[in-house]
Amino acid sequence: QVQLEESGGGLVQAGDALRLSCTASGQPFSSWATGWFRQVPGRAREFVSAITWNGVTKYSTNSLKGRFTISKDNAKNTVYLQINSLKPEDTAVYYCAHGRATPDFYVDFRQEGPYDYWGQGTQVTVSA
Repeated sequence: QVQLEESGGGLVQAGDALRLSCTASGQPFSSWATGWFRQVPGRAREFVSAITWNGVTKYSTNSLKGRFTISKDNAKNTVYLQINSLKPEDTAVYYCAHGRATPDFYVDFRQEGPYDYWGQGTQVTVSA
């Protein structure tokens, strides 16, 4: 079992920056992958970014890659999502998810299927 705890969300103004954290406890996979997704009410959960145990990173789109940076601290079992130049459309609940970095992951990392464990989410609200 793996428990994930997100933190770092909050109410910010457009143009501000936030760093979200996702800390894993329990028995994380040895060759793991952690993804960040976000969801707004009434819409499906959307892939944002992912990182593997050995530092391979994935981003949803080039535009997100410019403002979003994913990183990790293996010693702390923590993955970070730095979000710069926040926009009102970034308002969402941000979830982290943990799975195995299998060959299938590198094909399906944008989907929820490769991730076995999910956190409770952290709310990010960006005011105009």
